[in-house]
Parts: sequence; structure tokens; C-alpha cells
Amino acid sequence: MPFSDKPRSASRPLRLALFDCDGTLVDSQFAIVAAMNAAFVALGLPLPDAAAVRRVVGLPLVQAISILLPDGQPRLHVALADRYKLAFADARNRGAHEEPLFPGIRDALDALENAGLLLGVATGKSRRGLVATLDQHGLLDRFTTLQTSDTGPGKPHPDMVFRALAETGVEAADTVVIGDTTYDMLMAGSARAGAVGVAWGYHEVAELTGAGAQRVCQTADQVPAAVLSLLDR
Repeated sequence: MPFSDKPRSASRPLRLALFDCDGTLVDSQFAIVAAMNAAFVALGLPLPDAAAVRRVVGLPLVQAISILLPDGQPRLHVALADRYKLAFADARNRGAHEEPLFPGIRDALDALENAGLLLGVATGKSRRGLVATLDQHGLLDRFTTLQTSDTGPGKPHPDMVFRALAETGVEAADTVVIGDTTYDMLMAGSARAGAVGVAWGYHEVAELTGAGAQRVCQTADQVPAAVLSLLDR
């Protein structure tokens, strides 16, 4: 994906704002819970608790399912993951799939770009799902790097951050991860990147802070200032 053609100061290094997707950019909880319910029903299993499903959003899918069904065999976790993907794709194809942007996200992205930052995504979504979500909102070309767990370890492992750094040429010290879960904060810390939590997602503020969030934003309009405050220290 091409870099922004906006002029940059030769004296300032490239800087990167690396966003989570589900629970940070888009409100996908209803779509995720519905697809998970459909997967469990298809295999004759009791429905998982919706709050428990929201808790594991951001983890690689099979790992998330193994937490929801700890007594299940690995092959059952894989089968459920396959059913989940089918249910998610079917809902999208039927137009029954909704992942609205959280209020103020588009303006926050604008502000960060106007400040000269590159934008990226690091998510537990599949690459196909991420591209579809961003394209739905006309945001696909805004992001220089898209990292998913399709091709490597998922959160909280720092691999996605490292791959984003390699793709963009940005240093970890000039990168801030923005996310709504402890997995995002732990990933950022392990990669030695900055960590900004958001309070409108799936984990509580105290959990985000405990996992290493250096700033926690209550609304999207607070994100640009929080990110820049870490980069300009």
C-alpha cells in the first residue's frame, strides 16, 4: 500500500499510529457475537456467554475459541473457527453485517495524518475481513500497513508490531499502538512501542492501565493528542 505523498520534515523521523480494529476503530461486537453463536449452534453446542465472547476479541480466532470452550479438543476449536468464518462471511454477503465506525474515529485519523503520521492496523481479524471492513468505510487507502494474525503470531505477541515497523521503516520508539484490550497494551510493551488505550471497547480502563497503557482516551477526539504526547516526549 503506498505511503502518503504529504511532505514531511527532513529533520523528523517517520512516525506510526498503529490501530487495533474491533473495539477501537469499529463497533463489531454484535456481528462477532452473532457469528460465534451461529458457529456453536451449527455444531450442536450451547451458546457461549456474550460477555465472554467480547473478552476474547483481539486474540487469534482458534485461541479465542479455546478460551470459550476450554474442555473442547483442538480439532473442535478449529471446526468452530471455520464455522465462525462462514457465518461472518454469510452475514456480510446478506447485508446483515454491521461494523459501524465509533464516533470521531474518522476525524482522529485525519488529525494524525495532518500531523505527519503514518497509519496502520494490527488486528486479530483475518486480512480478508480487515480489508472488507476498511473498504466498507472508505478507509482502506488511509493505512500504510495492515497486520493480521493470518501470517504469524497474534496478540499479545509483538510480531505484528515488528512486521509493521519492517514494512514502514519506522522505529519502535516512534510508534504508538492504540487499542481497547490488554492484548494491545501488552503487545505494544513487548515491542517497546507507546501504548494508548481506548475506553469504548471490550476491556476496562483499570485493566488497560495495568497492562501498560500510558494514556487512556475516553473519546476518539482525545486520541491524536494522546498519541502525539507520547511521541513528542
